[in-house]
Amino acid sequence: MKLIYPVLFLTLVSVAAAADLTGNWVAGNPGSDGFARKQYFDLKLEGGKITGHVRTGQFYYTVASSTGTPEAFTLDVEMMDGSQKRTAKFEGKLVGDSLHIITRRNGNASEITARRAPAGEGAMPPRIQLPTLHKVPENGLAKTPPMGWNSWNKFAGRVDDAAVRGMADAMVSSGMRDAGYIYINIDDTWEGERDAQGNITSNKKFPDMKALADYVHSKGLKIGIYSSPGPNTCAGYEGSHGHELQDAKTWAAWGIDYLKYDWCGARNLYTDAEMQAVYQVMGDALAQAGRPIVYSLCQYGRQDVWKWGPEVGGNLWRTTGDIRDAWDSMTKIGFEQNDLAPYAKPGHWNDPDMLEIGNGKMSAEEYRTHMSLWSILAAPLLAGNDLRDMTQEIKDILMNREVIAVDQDAAGKQGRRISKENDIEIWSRDLADGTKALGIFNRGAVAQKVPVKLSQARDLWAHKDVTAPGTYAPEVPSHGVVLLKVKK
Repeated sequence: MKLIYPVLFLTLVSVAAAADLTGNWVAGNPGSDGFARKQYFDLKLEGGKITGHVRTGQFYYTVASSTGTPEAFTLDVEMMDGSQKRTAKFEGKLVGDSLHIITRRNGNASEITARRAPAGEGAMPPRIQLPTLHKVPENGLAKTPPMGWNSWNKFAGRVDDAAVRGMADAMVSSGMRDAGYIYINIDDTWEGERDAQGNITSNKKFPDMKALADYVHSKGLKIGIYSSPGPNTCAGYEGSHGHELQDAKTWAAWGIDYLKYDWCGARNLYTDAEMQAVYQVMGDALAQAGRPIVYSLCQYGRQDVWKWGPEVGGNLWRTTGDIRDAWDSMTKIGFEQNDLAPYAKPGHWNDPDMLEIGNGKMSAEEYRTHMSLWSILAAPLLAGNDLRDMTQEIKDILMNREVIAVDQDAAGKQGRRISKENDIEIWSRDLADGTKALGIFNRGAVAQKVPVKLSQARDLWAHKDVTAPGTYAPEVPSHGVVLLKVKK
């Protein structure tokens, strides 16, 4: 009998622990911005197997498999993101009535402590009823590609009211406003909780959005904001799901002029095939908001968005994944836009993502390539650097008015590749005055002389006229460009 009791005792502890693990767990306290990005672990332990769901920020995973006991277990979780399967792994242990979860990223481990939450808290909200497809009326905005600044590339989650005011000041004092840059766009992490009536509020980093918008407007500039059609944004903040018209009217009351609408958390509720209807919901809401607001679709070029973007009221649409401040990222994105040229026109633009010029990871030659290619592509020019501490060289790149004039050409025709030989690509764009912009790009590691046939041209980086009856053979630097305006 003495041997039986310890075995029975261990069995009872195991049963109790099993019962304790089953339930809804929540981790997350308000951060310095006052917003709590909560993580939920809705788990069930039965027959030695853990099942359930994990909701963390924009991600909503299903537990695919598990190992261990409540005292030390692992969860392998997965979710579908369009046709791509996303996976993650969590390690956990139950200590008393607290659930300790360890996550590992880039070789670093971090631990969070979850407490019990009411059943159902953190569950995914129900889908909204999607509308029948129809054409959203044109808003008449963005007749040329939008120009301005966006907070994400430089500041990510660190953006705040002071930084936005500083960018507005710098956009004016640097001369960028007078060169055509007018939008100051706040990306993700501005969001707070919803009030009792469901109205979105800003978090502690942005104490008064109306006052901030008024300040930006006082500088002769416009202001933009960010949201998602999902319940959460990419960074895990409050999205617009189920509050589309309410949010649109709130933004209009604040004085917002531009919306970047990022798919992210919507993928937990809707399939890619439903994207058009989902984006139409916000397009209709903006049309009823009572203020002109540029509509920027951010869903990474999925579902051939360029074919239906105008139908949902979109003024521009991302055609790619996120850009990085790196030569390989910028060139992979920029030089793959050729086939999308037929879909660009005044009011509706292909968007290969924001500019990285001035963020320090590319050379001046590479940044001139970046600016030239985006201008030939009739792409939005949204600076992503800190405007308050630009070198003269970066200012000269961002504010080259002859290059900007190519981007802002009234005809709105996106340029195309006309030749490619080894590392040399030549792109051409028809301009409204009957001339052409000709970009000679060298993607190789050494400078090359590239002969082209022309008679008269203007070198837009050297700011000088070129007369070369017959053949002109400029030397194009490694990773560089010669950008010409050529008379036909």
